[in-house]
Amino acid sequence: MKAVVTVMPKPSVLDPQGAAVAQAFEHMDLAGVRSVRIGRSIEIEAGAIDEAKLHELCRDLLSNPVIEDYTLEIVP
Repeated sequence: MKAVVTVMPKPSVLDPQGAAVAQAFEHMDLAGVRSVRIGRSIEIEAGAIDEAKLHELCRDLLSNPVIEDYTLEIVP
């Protein structure tokens, strides 16, 4: 099985890297981009996945719950 964890800054947290990319898009004549948020994607492959344990690891190890949200997708 494979799990895909996506970690993104919370909407209320400033994302200076995303703002810089959005500004670069504007300078490169890519009109219409309202905002850009930069995050990260983590793929985990394992024989069997305990989803509850994986949520715990995502919360405690892979993300900072104060400033980040995560989503977890299990792919059979």
